[in-house]
Amino acid sequence: MNPSEEPTLAADFAPATYEDWRKLVDGVLKGAPFEKLVGKTYDGLTIEPIYRRARDGAPIAGRAAAVPWQIMQRIDHPDPAAANAMAIHELENGANGLEIEFAGGPGTRGFGVVDAAPETLKRLFDGIFVDAGISIALHPVIGRGNAGETFAALIEQRRVDPSRVDLRFNYQALSTMAVRGRAPAAWSEMAKPFAGVVGGLMKRGFRGPFVLADGRAVHDAGGSEVQELAFALSLAVAYLRMLEDGGIGLDVARTAISFRLAADADQFLTMAKFRALRLLWARIESACGLAPKPTFVAAETAWRMLTQRDPYVNMLRATMASFAAGLAGADAITVLPHTLALGLSDAFARRVARNTQLVLLEESNLAKVSDPAAGSGGIESLTQALCEAAWTLFQDIEKAGGVFAALEQNLIQHKVAATRAMRETNIARRKQELTGATAFPNLDEAQVAVLNVKIFEPPSDDAKITFDALSPMRLAAPFEHLRDRSDELLKVKGTRPRVFLANLGTAADFTARATFAKSFFETGGIEAIASEGSTDPAALPAAFRASGAALVCICSSDKIYAERAEDAAKALHAAGAKHIYLAGGAAEQEQDLRAAGVNEFILAGGDALAALQKAHQFAETA
Repeated sequence: MNPSEEPTLAADFAPATYEDWRKLVDGVLKGAPFEKLVGKTYDGLTIEPIYRRARDGAPIAGRAAAVPWQIMQRIDHPDPAAANAMAIHELENGANGLEIEFAGGPGTRGFGVVDAAPETLKRLFDGIFVDAGISIALHPVIGRGNAGETFAALIEQRRVDPSRVDLRFNYQALSTMAVRGRAPAAWSEMAKPFAGVVGGLMKRGFRGPFVLADGRAVHDAGGSEVQELAFALSLAVAYLRMLEDGGIGLDVARTAISFRLAADADQFLTMAKFRALRLLWARIESACGLAPKPTFVAAETAWRMLTQRDPYVNMLRATMASFAAGLAGADAITVLPHTLALGLSDAFARRVARNTQLVLLEESNLAKVSDPAAGSGGIESLTQALCEAAWTLFQDIEKAGGVFAALEQNLIQHKVAATRAMRETNIARRKQELTGATAFPNLDEAQVAVLNVKIFEPPSDDAKITFDALSPMRLAAPFEHLRDRSDELLKVKGTRPRVFLANLGTAADFTARATFAKSFFETGGIEAIASEGSTDPAALPAAFRASGAALVCICSSDKIYAERAEDAAKALHAAGAKHIYLAGGAAEQEQDLRAAGVNEFILAGGDALAALQKAHQFAETA
């Protein structure tokens, strides 16, 4: 065939319009309203199922194209010698940045280098060439020594040019106080000496950044994307004012500030959030009479999404979070090891955290394109919606007198608490699922290894000012508490709490609801003992007694329920069942079923957590 006669791609595949897609969607919906597919974020922002291309979308200035983000690894062992060995191993195996966590800090997750004494830091950095192209992020802790000053002195003792050290000091007094719920003094009293510390480090030749606007406190506490953005922006503005009042010009002061946000497994919202932060900060710069320029934005995979149960799934969550943050232009990413919720992570977990990023950078080449989401209708729409909502909340915080005053008034905390309550409700009802914890549990999973290091308990301090704390949470924790209780009973009594699945009819009748019931109960550590299925309700009591269970859940189809559920409930009740459940709804039969002995109906969307807590009580008192 003559090449000129070949059909073109355009001829074979005509461009599909938005209306064409709507017709296809409407066909699938079969008369159901299109709004059924429209989602809402915890901030009430709309997520449409279909978007038009954002033709006016343009890349947001951030990390330069083809420049990889920094692969940061947590150094959080309390013993400085062990932390040193850990740091050297990380640098030798692919990491190019060290995240130095000190005990008692807001993001240490219970661990961290024991203190910031000169001898501790000297041992910690023994054999590490701090000016050899690596990035170092310190996290000084209020009331536990000045790690920044001590490390600066160590660099000078080594006769290293401070300007050649890629060092983020990460002073974060305000976010630390927000997590603790207390302050040693009013911010107005702390700001001037704080600015003096930063100014002194600048004069000694350090490049910074020096202060960190850390939004993680809000995310850790269960807050929303808008709340995290507004909080981070308010922190940055407070630090900008502090530095300006300390005699540092605005153009220099802005370079002293960096940001950090949490990245979670919601890819699109995470991407939009990181993009929105850069636009919001550019708006602040413009308001200050400055021409916007890219700021340093770090990411850390989210603490609240980590699970203790089936922790290997955390690897997938971290991969998605890193993917999203990297595509959205994060300058540095720290992946929390998948076992961190269980204890201090061992070498294997740290290797996985490190390699997660290496694969994304070296094999997937995610850093090759700058802001690839630019022009995407969905991401651009979410970015703009987050900007507008976060700016409104930021203004509310400013009207309250700034971030410290807003914390004193509990303005931020109350908003975060309301969002946290909504999350907890959705988790309890399993509308938001966490694989391995609130869905698809494995009661026989093997224990994973962590280091034998005790969690650090920070000493009490004298606080002149107190307010509600932005306390960290993990979404899976309520269900994990039930699993822990089940494990304790297994250890003490030799058996877990059990529920007998009274399967009625054939496999075709009961499999769907029996599968649902098994997952439902085992997310709370209640072992589901399945029966083979019976068409005769009178045969169920013998199988129930043989199971050793105190609880029963009848499972079958609506048709079989109408024919045999009442007889099954009566037989099981007579056999001594402590509490009888029925999987699914039976609205027309409910009154008769309750009279026959059914105590409770378990449904998708019901309060699974409350039902499981009661089930434990029934089983343990049987």
